[in-house]
Amino acid sequence: MYGQISTPAPTERGLEDLDAAALAYAARIEGLPPERRQEARDDLVRFALPFAGRLARRYRGRGEPLEDLEQVARLGLVNAVDRYDPERGSFTAYAAITIVGEIKRHFRDRTWGVHVPRRLRDLILEVGQATAALTSELSRAPSVAELSRRLETPEEEILAALESAAGYSPASLNAPVGGESSAEFGDLVGESDNELESVDDRVTVSGLLGRLPWRERRILAMRFYGNQTQAEIAARFGISQMHVSRLLSRALTWLRQSMLADAPAPWQNGGTEPDPHRLRVAVKRAGDRIVVEVGGDLEHTGGEQVRRAIVEAVTTGRPAQVVVDLAEVGTVDGGAVTALIAGREVAVRAGIPMRLTRAQPAVRQSLAAAGLAATHD
Repeated sequence: MYGQISTPAPTERGLEDLDAAALAYAARIEGLPPERRQEARDDLVRFALPFAGRLARRYRGRGEPLEDLEQVARLGLVNAVDRYDPERGSFTAYAAITIVGEIKRHFRDRTWGVHVPRRLRDLILEVGQATAALTSELSRAPSVAELSRRLETPEEEILAALESAAGYSPASLNAPVGGESSAEFGDLVGESDNELESVDDRVTVSGLLGRLPWRERRILAMRFYGNQTQAEIAARFGISQMHVSRLLSRALTWLRQSMLADAPAPWQNGGTEPDPHRLRVAVKRAGDRIVVEVGGDLEHTGGEQVRRAIVEAVTTGRPAQVVVDLAEVGTVDGGAVTALIAGREVAVRAGIPMRLTRAQPAVRQSLAAAGLAATHD
């Protein structure tokens, strides 16, 4: 049976004693089953603890408590003992490499205040070493371009490393500011958002705007988002400035009342005359033709109504031609144009020609952009 390992003081023979103890450990456990090697392993670890402590103390003063560094060094020592192979050389050299590597890994992976990618952490160390070397050579702080040339790394990555270095130990929001002041650093970050209270109003108004007719929505957008005058809006719509003023007043009054009510009131046109912008669809037969008369603002939902009228005329009336009369259409949007294209495709498949006629200039331009020709007659 192998004898116990002698444990001379670490200062007597230093590294040679550690190598000798490791060789004795290897001889002692040779041929023993794993469950009987634990005692010899513990003896070698205890004997080498002062050596691990000396390596840990080399890194004190770098922001980590010495007790934590010693624990990391001891973990590296245990790993070195478990992986030791006497045929591969000195245990002391192998243990030193393993322990120092564990300590550096601890600094790299565990001591950052924020997450930084590993490649960037390694580059930060290289930038720090290059900065120190260039400062000594140039007697001044090096530029980003000089660091880039020294490390053969793009300037963008050097800048990212310099910026990310601040993430190693970020300032605490609770750090005091000034001498005897009770203020904290967090008190200086950010400011009061005076518009926060208006968030609910903005969300409410956004939902209510969708309930307004297209013309009123457009006028409100031109006035308050486009900063256009009432005269400019009137010229765009072909109405009087007084009419624009009345429309704005009625829309704003409805919005104000609806915001204060539990449920928004239905939109009222405000007059006894019919609303010229409300969609109107009428289907008439003229000889062997069917005429679909459309008036008002032609939007997505209205476009679907016109498409259904075209499909019904094609499938049930079997006319020689379908004519879509757009003389009284003031505006047309993308959804309505798509619906008109779908209606035309149904007519084409049925072998019945469809013609768009009497469209106003603005409407005719929108249709032409989508490939729908509209005649003037």
